[in-house]
Amino acid sequence: MAGVLDALASYVSNMLTEMAIEEVAMLIGVSSGIDDLSVKLRDLKNVLADADKRNITDESVREWVEELKRAMYRATDILDLCQLRVMEQGPSRDMGCLNPLLFCMRHPLHAHEIGSRIKVLNQKLDEISKRGGSFNFIKLEAYQNRKTTNPPPVNRKTNPLLERSSVVGEKIEDDTRALVHMLMMESGDKSDSIMVFAIVGVGGIGKTTLSKKVFNDEAIQDKFTTKIWLSVTQEFSEVELLQTAITSANGNLPGPGGGSQDKALLVPALASAIRDKKIFLVLDDMWGTNEWTNLLKAAFSHSAPGMKAVHPYHHVDKLEPEDAWSLLKKQVLTTEKTEPAVDMLKDIGLQIVEKCDGLPLAIKVMGGLLCQKDKERHDWEKVLHDSTWSFVGMWIGEGFVHGDSDKLEELGNEYHKELILRNLIEPDPLYSNQTICHMHDVVRSFAQFLTRDEALIGHSGEILNSKLSLPKFLRLSVETKGGQSDEFEWRCLQEQKSLRSIIIIGNFKIQSGDSLMSFSSLRTLHIESANFAALTESLYQLKHLRYLTLQNCNDINSLPEDIHKVKFLQHLGLEGCRSLVKLPDSIVKLEELRFLDLDDTCVNNMPRGFCALINLRELYGFPAYVNGDWCSLEELGPLSHLIHLGLKGLENVAVTSSALKAMLVAKVHLTLMKLHCTNTLDNNRRVPSEKEQGIIEEVFDELYPPSCIENINIQGYFGRQLPRWMMSTATSPLKSLRFLTMHELVCCTQLPDGLCLLPRLELLAVDRAPAIKRVGPEFVQSPDHRHHPSSQATTSFPRLHQMKLNALVQWEDWEWEEQVQAMPLLEELSIVRCNLRRIPPGLASHARALKKVYMSNIEGLDSVENFGSVTELRLSRMPEMTRISNLPKLQNLEISFCPKVELLEQVPALRRLVLNLWHSEKQLPLYLQAVKPSHFLLNCSRKVLTSMALGKSGSEWYKFSHIQHVEAYAKDGGNEKKWHLLYTREPYKIDTNVVQDYSNEK
Repeated sequence: MAGVLDALASYVSNMLTEMAIEEVAMLIGVSSGIDDLSVKLRDLKNVLADADKRNITDESVREWVEELKRAMYRATDILDLCQLRVMEQGPSRDMGCLNPLLFCMRHPLHAHEIGSRIKVLNQKLDEISKRGGSFNFIKLEAYQNRKTTNPPPVNRKTNPLLERSSVVGEKIEDDTRALVHMLMMESGDKSDSIMVFAIVGVGGIGKTTLSKKVFNDEAIQDKFTTKIWLSVTQEFSEVELLQTAITSANGNLPGPGGGSQDKALLVPALASAIRDKKIFLVLDDMWGTNEWTNLLKAAFSHSAPGMKAVHPYHHVDKLEPEDAWSLLKKQVLTTEKTEPAVDMLKDIGLQIVEKCDGLPLAIKVMGGLLCQKDKERHDWEKVLHDSTWSFVGMWIGEGFVHGDSDKLEELGNEYHKELILRNLIEPDPLYSNQTICHMHDVVRSFAQFLTRDEALIGHSGEILNSKLSLPKFLRLSVETKGGQSDEFEWRCLQEQKSLRSIIIIGNFKIQSGDSLMSFSSLRTLHIESANFAALTESLYQLKHLRYLTLQNCNDINSLPEDIHKVKFLQHLGLEGCRSLVKLPDSIVKLEELRFLDLDDTCVNNMPRGFCALINLRELYGFPAYVNGDWCSLEELGPLSHLIHLGLKGLENVAVTSSALKAMLVAKVHLTLMKLHCTNTLDNNRRVPSEKEQGIIEEVFDELYPPSCIENINIQGYFGRQLPRWMMSTATSPLKSLRFLTMHELVCCTQLPDGLCLLPRLELLAVDRAPAIKRVGPEFVQSPDHRHHPSSQATTSFPRLHQMKLNALVQWEDWEWEEQVQAMPLLEELSIVRCNLRRIPPGLASHARALKKVYMSNIEGLDSVENFGSVTELRLSRMPEMTRISNLPKLQNLEISFCPKVELLEQVPALRRLVLNLWHSEKQLPLYLQAVKPSHFLLNCSRKVLTSMALGKSGSEWYKFSHIQHVEAYAKDGGNEKKWHLLYTREPYKIDTNVVQDYSNEK
């Protein structure tokens, strides 16, 4: 909150400084007022840190902060209008200076309007400043000193004492046993090195609790002569840390009375205390390596000469539903007498912990909230259904990111990464570039609490319609299903004249006469999956708009010709508007535009003069086409600031010199490049002629990327060979390339020889390349070096973590042995749609870091075995699969629609098994008897579920009864979990809603 206010205050202050020119001050007659305004802003900025801290708990301070923020927003509107007047007027000889404020002052009507607004703002800030005096805020300098000398009252320090109320379920017991076993195995009596075991996971997942369990284990007590627990927080004291370590090791603190604060004395004292001892050290809440490298390493190096890291790191997973419920139950139980009442609320409790997503910290927070409630259904349901459960371009548009104009996106991305590092948002693992993230419900709830009077967020049109009666919100986010009973009415927004941001996902109701005219302060407008065409004609009225996204709005076939009047527009997203066929010619006048997305639209030509948009940083779905002697690619030449570029329709370029004029190699900021042709395997087009193949090869050869490129995506390419700049083996022009994805390589017969020469390649994905019949040694090293053993050429993939191969056919000849040796860091392998007959034996023995294997739609493969390091395996739609064996580290296994699997054995570490059966399968597979996962999730037919629900009297009981936790579901129509069975072995419990006499299903 303070960051937002500070950004606004800085922006306004900088602009007002330009007004402190005597000539301008005289013109508007407020010279002393401008000085007063600047002073007030500086004073207000000095107390924002303290105000922000007290804003959370002090209602009166919160109201003051809200009033100040709204005054700042009004100030930005005034300054926008000044700049807009200049932009509309355009440069002229008699203006002298293009300072927006000076220009406005030289025009009497503008001078009067702006001068009046500044006076009103000055008076408002004067009132706010006077009110702020009553709060006795601590000024910034004093606040910083106070923060330095006195640590904040929140104490993050931990101790090794185990709280039993935090320990639930079999999973943590399994984790403890596994870690203790590793410690015993790795730290033999003769070991003289430092063994490092890392426990990782998101904040609040239970890393400290697991560490305490290991620390207090009896086997650890016997194995190590000395145990030390150090809580390393962000505000840790080096002296205190060393003193704690010495005391834990039964050493003597140096100095008179053991009170020395000198690190030069403490480090040798610690070294003396641990010399010749077998030490078990826990560093809890580590935020970096400085604590070890700069402080502790010197002392511990006396007891062990080296350091060895043990991989893979132990990742703490989320709690399973039953364990999560047990933890929540422990938090809310006050006495044993209340347990029956709490048990009656289990169905609601399971829904609450599901929203907590298995995160122990979140469950404890919700437990603390429920402790304050009566143990009644309506109280718990109120918590469950509370509405509080509910992009970089937006940040720039709102003014939250400011600084060097060339680096706004880069700075915004740094903010985004910071949010990830702080576990405030969590990247979706399906997207390797971290562009899609999720926010935990508890974090989101707290964010909504902080912005409760500023933002309105909801998922129900009916409820929101009733909340929009008061015109006070600055931001609105609505997601509806679009049905008549849940329809959101646009007309309900008309009184929200202060709105600066509108986000609506799902259709809403528009009536005749509705427009955008009411939202004069709007900066952000994001409309998704709705019919919006009726409102596009009034877009020109949004004078302050910076961010406009109309995504998947299929009723829009064009944009208004006067779109250029939205002069501040920086971001224009039109992805998925499939009826959109043309852009207005006036779009080339949007000089501030930084982002344009035309992906998945029918826009096939661009207005001439597009090259005037020199501020563009990201451009997607740009159509390549030729009109006479002019090619649209030529328009890209002057766009030197591009960071991301996506081109489509490249088969339409017949003149290679046009491709060269795009000047991609000169775009020194370009990190992502998409090169797409529309000739795919799905549209049944004829096979391209040799002439067409030759032309497309020449075009792609001319689209030479700069050396800074990090991400290349090629789709629909129908050349016989990939571009020369990719196939080159003499040098590595793609030295920065991290992600390479190639889809629909219709005629390509060979993968690039030089892939092994890409030093930073992390992801390689090849999807549907039917002309590639064989992948051999050339995949690993170039022909130039293959027959020269003495060559110094690099023949490995030093950073490759993911490989995804889809529909490469006839792999019987794939020579894997060399290839897998060249992928020492490979963590994930995905193989889809092929006739692979066997798993190459070298894969299991050489790719030692391989953790995840995904296989789907493989016709000929009948066994998966001997993957020594794999921890996660997914098998789907493999009709010949019969055997899964010898996977010693496998923890998570998912088998979907593989009806012939008969054998599942030698999987001692298996924790979670997911099984998806065909509806026609009438019984559970026999192999379940041979495994004992902690959790078994089953999706099956109602026939199977009914048999399981019979319990000990049913035919399936002996197959699953030995498993600790079982969840089984059968669908009914569109409801995937209509029927369920929940089973717990110890203590025994079985819960189901299956009708027991439903045993005659066919």
